[in-house]
Amino acid sequence: MTQFESSIKIIPANIEKVFNTLSDLKNLEKIKDRLPADKIQDFACDTDSCTFSVSPVGSLGLRIIEREPCKTIKFETEKSPVSLLLWIQLLPITDQETKVKVTCRAELNMFIKGMVSKPLQDGIEKLAEMLTTITYE
Repeated sequence: MTQFESSIKIIPANIEKVFNTLSDLKNLEKIKDRLPADKIQDFACDTDSCTFSVSPVGSLGLRIIEREPCKTIKFETEKSPVSLLLWIQLLPITDQETKVKVTCRAELNMFIKGMVSKPLQDGIEKLAEMLTTITYE
């Protein structure tokens, strides 16, 4: 397994609000318009899963497999050519600030690893950055 980690970001919101928002994937509708249309299409989600198409990979899906209140949300891929585990880690700083870090583990052979490592690392970093821009209520 190859591991990719984002840098630690700060979300200006209470950890409970952050966790409650991120642990219900229907809330991703809030950021749908911010997704790069040239990279991500056919985005759809429900409480536990989301699906989308990424060029040139094709259709992908993520499903929540574990929620640890106010600490972590773990995902695994569905319908993916590459097996991925992804998790969002949360840590309170103050009552109105939360640290967030995104980690991904991927089952990559040497050929694919060379092709997807940089885009995957960049994607993890962009995901963590996007989490700081969501309105948490």
